[in-house]
Amino acid sequence: MPEDDLESLPGVGPATADKLVEAGFESYQSIAVASPSELSNTADVGESTSSDIIKAARKAADIGGFETGSMVLERRQQIGKLTWNIPGVDELLGGGLETQSITEVYGEFGAGKSQVTHQMAVNVQLPSEYGGLEGSCIFVDSEDTFRPERIDDMVRGLDDEVLQATMDHREIEGTPDDEDAMEELLSDVLDKIHVAKAFNSNHQILLAEKAKELARDHEDDEFPVRLLCVDSLTAHFRAEYVGRGQLAERQQKLNKHLHDLMRIGDLYNTVVLVTNQVASNPDSYFGDPTQPIGGNILGHTSTFRIYLRKSKGDKRIVRLVDAPNLADGESIMRVQDGGLKPE
Repeated sequence: MPEDDLESLPGVGPATADKLVEAGFESYQSIAVASPSELSNTADVGESTSSDIIKAARKAADIGGFETGSMVLERRQQIGKLTWNIPGVDELLGGGLETQSITEVYGEFGAGKSQVTHQMAVNVQLPSEYGGLEGSCIFVDSEDTFRPERIDDMVRGLDDEVLQATMDHREIEGTPDDEDAMEELLSDVLDKIHVAKAFNSNHQILLAEKAKELARDHEDDEFPVRLLCVDSLTAHFRAEYVGRGQLAERQQKLNKHLHDLMRIGDLYNTVVLVTNQVASNPDSYFGDPTQPIGGNILGHTSTFRIYLRKSKGDKRIVRLVDAPNLADGESIMRVQDGGLKPE
C-alpha cells in the first residue's frame, strides 16, 4: 500500500507515515492489529493518538468487529494444510499443519524436532496436489541446526512422482534420474529457504520483525512465504533468564515474541512452526516427567502442541497433546536418511 494512504488516518502526517512504513506498518491491516503502546513507540506519538490511528485503520480495513459462525467457516476454508507426507500423522493433525496457527513441536534432544523443521521446509514447496503449499520458507535458527545437506537428502528422498511434479511445476527440464535436473531442483529449493541465525533473544525478536518484512515483500511472488520455522523458540530465553527472579521478564518477552510470530501467520496465511526444549520434572512420580519449557504463556499461545518421543531405532512417536478441534492421539514415523517416513 502506498505511504500516501496512511496519511489519511487521523494524526498521521508525512513524517509519521515514514516511521510507520519503516517499521513495517505499510497497510491498514498491519496497523489495525497493532497495540497502542507498540504504535506509540514506533511512530513517536502519544498512546491516545495511537488508539485513534488504530481505530481508523480497523474501520478502513473492515477488521475487528463480530462476524457470524458461517463467516468464520468461510474464512477458515482459506486455511491451508501442510502435509508431513506421513498418512498417520496427517490424519492425526486433520490433514497437516495449519496456516494462520502456531504449531509447537517439543521433545528431548535427538527426538527429531529439527528433522521436522527441515522436512517441512521441503514439503511447503511441493505442488498443492501433493500436500504442499507452493510457498517458500523462513528459518530462524537459534541453535545452529540448519543444514543444507539435510535438505538435499530430503529432496532426494521424495517419491519420483512427487519429484517429477515438482520439476514440472518449476519448469525444470529432466527427470529425477537426470543428475543435472536434480541439481537444478536442489538449488531452487534451497534458494526458497531464507535462513537467519539468532545470536540471542533480542536478536531473535528482531528477526521476527524482519521475517514479517520478508513475508510482505514476497506476498505477490510465485512462491510466497508459507512457512516460518523457529528452531528453537526457547533456547536463548532459557539461557539468558535464569532463576525465578527473571522469570516474569522472560515470560513477558516470550509472550510478545509469540504474538509477533502469530501476526505473521495471520497476515500472510503462513504456517508458524516452532520447536521447544524440555525439562524433567523431579516431582513427577508417575508417567512421563518430561515437560516443555515456556509455561502457560507458550501453552496458551500455541494452537497445536506435538510431543516427539524416541522409540526403538529410527522410530519416533508423534503425540498430539493439544488442539482446539482434534482429539489427542499418537502416530509413528521414522527418521531416515531420506527424511521423515511412515512406519
